[in-house]
Amino acid sequence: MSKHYDLIAIGGGSGGLSAAERAAKYGAKCAVIESGPMGGTCVNVGCVPKKVMWYAGMLAHAVEDAKGYGFDAKTGALDWDTLVKGRQGYIQGINDWYHTYLADSNIDEIVGTATFIDAHTVEVNGEQYTAEHIVIAPGTQPVVPATPGAELGIDSDGFFALKEQPRRMAVVGSGYIAVEIAGLMRALGTEVTLIIRRQHVLGNFDAMLREVLMEEMLSAGINIMSSMEIEQVEKAADGSLTLQCSGGHSLSGFDSLLWAIGREPNTAALNLPATGVEVDKAGYIPTDDFQNTNVAGVYAVGDVTGRAALTPVAIGAARRLADRLFDNKTERKLDYANIPTVVFSHPPIGTVGLSEDEARALHGDAVKVYSSRFTPMYHALTEHKTQTAMKLVCVGAQEKVVGIHIIGLGADEMLQGFAVALRMGATKKDLDDTVAIHPSSAEELVTMR
Repeated sequence: MSKHYDLIAIGGGSGGLSAAERAAKYGAKCAVIESGPMGGTCVNVGCVPKKVMWYAGMLAHAVEDAKGYGFDAKTGALDWDTLVKGRQGYIQGINDWYHTYLADSNIDEIVGTATFIDAHTVEVNGEQYTAEHIVIAPGTQPVVPATPGAELGIDSDGFFALKEQPRRMAVVGSGYIAVEIAGLMRALGTEVTLIIRRQHVLGNFDAMLREVLMEEMLSAGINIMSSMEIEQVEKAADGSLTLQCSGGHSLSGFDSLLWAIGREPNTAALNLPATGVEVDKAGYIPTDDFQNTNVAGVYAVGDVTGRAALTPVAIGAARRLADRLFDNKTERKLDYANIPTVVFSHPPIGTVGLSEDEARALHGDAVKVYSSRFTPMYHALTEHKTQTAMKLVCVGAQEKVVGIHIIGLGADEMLQGFAVALRMGATKKDLDDTVAIHPSSAEELVTMR
């Protein structure tokens, strides 16, 4: 006999947990199905551990910078084991909290892999469960290429399983995961080579952000090999890795190779054909604006939809879906436009809205751009200096702000408020009429001419 619920969430990551948590608040009987640690990619092998490592990299920079301010500071060898144990202890605390929170919220936790029997029935470990509403939120997993010897490397999940700090590391990829790991590892003292297929990183970001980040990565000592692909990976007698690359290039002496070339949806084990739910060629599940799939009562949220793979997006979409289903808010949905995001590179990037190229493609000559580039005051006394660059993309006679792009110290923290302003329709005059906070880097956004 099967057990019945009002809502079942497949996946214990940000999307699935948020859908069940919000629905349960409205009195719905809910369950979350997860085969791995609670919290999904973000908590276990994504945002959270990445940010801990990023902080470690920033502290390494701070020790060096402290000398200019008169401190007798010296950067010693990193105790990798202490860093990793602290990081994993922090994550374990979050995992434990989720188990307690689910129990306290009267949400059943079902451990195992879900397989659809039909659109409203799933099977886990031989037991069947039914629900009027099923939310598919299994997330994605890293892609490893079919390159000969690719198994000698690791993916971004494997990065968080490293027991020792690599001495020489090759990172393959040009997206945010690649530049984040390359940057933090270089900050921690590892020799890093970044291998990219094209001429630049972060292809979907504003050109200014790409260009400044490339400059800063090179300045930090990262070796960037552009327009190059790995054709074979070989292991030498001493255990080091050699990369045979396009154009006859050979790169050797690496003790770690990390693939950061993209992610793919975790849909293979779900038996989606039994439901009639459509997927695209890559396995992602298309949805409408309300997270509906093509099958009534079956929904998808988060990375598995192929849209804006960000934790707050999954949370926002899932909560709004539950509002609609169980609180009679029939028009409740997430607005996927103007989503702010941060890349925890070194230095960090904050961006929201249209890039300059996107704005010109839509609005042509109606676009006006304001930009600024400077050395932040923090570096007044430091030997090594990073740059800050900012851009406002404006449209029309009123100069409505449609894009805000920042790279530099503090970009990750200053963007949030400006994202609110952009979403509310702020104009360049609105920013100009705002009193600047001095001295700060953020004041440049309200003083550009």
